[in-house]
Amino acid sequence: MSLKLQIILIISSLLSIFLLVDMIRKESLGLKYSLSWLTSAMMILILALFPDLIDYTSLLLGIVNPMNALFFIGNLFLLVIILTLTIAVSRSSVRVKELTQEVALLRYQYENERAK
Repeated sequence: MSLKLQIILIISSLLSIFLLVDMIRKESLGLKYSLSWLTSAMMILILALFPDLIDYTSLLLGIVNPMNALFFIGNLFLLVIILTLTIAVSRSSVRVKELTQEVALLRYQYENERAK
């Protein structure tokens, strides 16, 4: 890994971490949703600080080119992030449906009591 790429990765991951922490502090991003992003930024920072880890990881995974190992790991992190967001959207969808049904029942009861 070139020194220029290392510097870019270090700066971008540190900037990402600071932005995420600021968003958490301002409560514009929930902590449970930010953990996967923080983990990804920390992993990029670690790999940028210790580029030999990429070579070692690619050997462990049996991948010839270390950059391919980096892309593979990056894709795994993205899949984890997508999965956590999909779970959150699914839970929210169920909650919205239940709340809609509850409001409809309350409205029905209210209108029936008013009609009497």
